[in-house]
Amino acid sequence: MSATTPKPVRVVIVDDHGIVREGLRTLLTRPGIEVVGEAENGDEAIELARETQPDVMLLDIRMRGSDGLQSLPRIKAISPTTSIIMLTTYANPGYLARAINNGAAGYLSKEVDPEQIVRAVRAAAAGDELIDRTLLQTALANAIDHSPPTTEPTELPGEDLSERELEVLRLIAAGMSNAAIADTLSISLATVKTHIRHILEKLHVSDRTQAALWAVRHGIVE
Repeated sequence: MSATTPKPVRVVIVDDHGIVREGLRTLLTRPGIEVVGEAENGDEAIELARETQPDVMLLDIRMRGSDGLQSLPRIKAISPTTSIIMLTTYANPGYLARAINNGAAGYLSKEVDPEQIVRAVRAAAAGDELIDRTLLQTALANAIDHSPPTTEPTELPGEDLSERELEVLRLIAAGMSNAAIADTLSISLATVKTHIRHILEKLHVSDRTQAALWAVRHGIVE
């Protein structure tokens, strides 16, 4: 490999259904991506993470034996530089919250357009965090609080966001990567990262997924 050729994104696939693993391997067999291992449960995923230290892991949530949510924090402890994308058929708000809190870089439905999984793998390897907007909206709808409202603050954190920051926040909630946001708004990647840092500070959240959740809850996006 020449000095100018970027290293391929090294991926591990974890799912307890062989046909799903085969499909994902076929999908990801393309220039710039290398599948370096497969596992069918959380324990095997932990060992693969230890052995291969992949750039990205596609991790199923519900599996026979140890599931993905149980294994996620152990995988992050063993291979902290691995970006983990949770794959699920369930828009469960509890799963979503646990995945985010335990360090998942993405949360995607198995029903998404296959090319979105490829884009997610590339984006996760570049340090982006991604979430399927449809899953996000469904999870939030299932988590609606029907209790009587408490007194709201007179001013929401989002009121401090600039127009450009609101544009960036809407695109984050739409599931766009930093590179896609830069292209959409015709600004540099560095500028996008600066806007995101300011958004996180102003909303008092720790990552872009929590910012997307905030945007949906507060009607910034529909």
